[in-house]
Amino acid sequence: MIRAGRTSGAPHAAAPGVRFHLGHLMAARRVVDAGRRGRSPGGSSSVNNKPTYLSREGEAALRVELEQLTNVRRFEVAARIHDAKEHGDLSENAEYEEAIVEGRIQTLEGMLKTAVIIENSGSEHVALGSKVEVESLDGVEVFAIVGSAEARPTDHKISNESPVGRALLGKKAGDTVVVKLPNGSDFTYTIISIS
Repeated sequence: MIRAGRTSGAPHAAAPGVRFHLGHLMAARRVVDAGRRGRSPGGSSSVNNKPTYLSREGEAALRVELEQLTNVRRFEVAARIHDAKEHGDLSENAEYEEAIVEGRIQTLEGMLKTAVIIENSGSEHVALGSKVEVESLDGVEVFAIVGSAEARPTDHKISNESPVGRALLGKKAGDTVVVKLPNGSDFTYTIISIS
C-alpha cells in the first residue's frame, strides 16, 4: 500500500489534496517507464505469455474499461497535469495518478493480448466456465469457475487457481473434495450438480 508522505518523510494516511511523497512518485514512474520499454524494473522482460482465461462477458468488460481509460481518463489526467504546471505546481498527485492509469492500461492490454475465451462445455466434469452446485457444512452454494481476472468470491465467482477451484476441477457430480485451508484445517464439499 502506498501512503502519502509529508516533506519531512513522515508517513500518514492519504487524504484528498495531500501530495504523495516524491519517492513514491519516482518509484511508480520507474515501473511505468520500464513497462513502456517492455522490461520489468529489475531489468528482466515483463512479457507475460501466461493465458488470461476470460468469459465473453469478462472480455467485454475489460475492453470497456480499457476504452474508458485510454479515451477519457488519460486525457483528464493529462489536462490536470498541464493546468497544474501552468500554475507552477509540481503536480505530484496528478503525475502519480498518471502512472497508475498508464499501469492499468498496460495491464489490461496484456490481459486482452493473452486472452483465452472460456465457454461452458457442458461437460459432466468441472472445468473453466462450469457452474458447480456444492454442499458443505455451511449448506448449499453455487460457484462459477472463472479465470483469476474475473474472480469475485463475494459473487461466488471463484478462480480456477484458488484452493477451492483447483480442488473442484476435473471432478464430477457425487464426488467429494477436501480443501486445505490456510490455517491448516480441511473443508469438505460434495458436488451436487454441474452446469
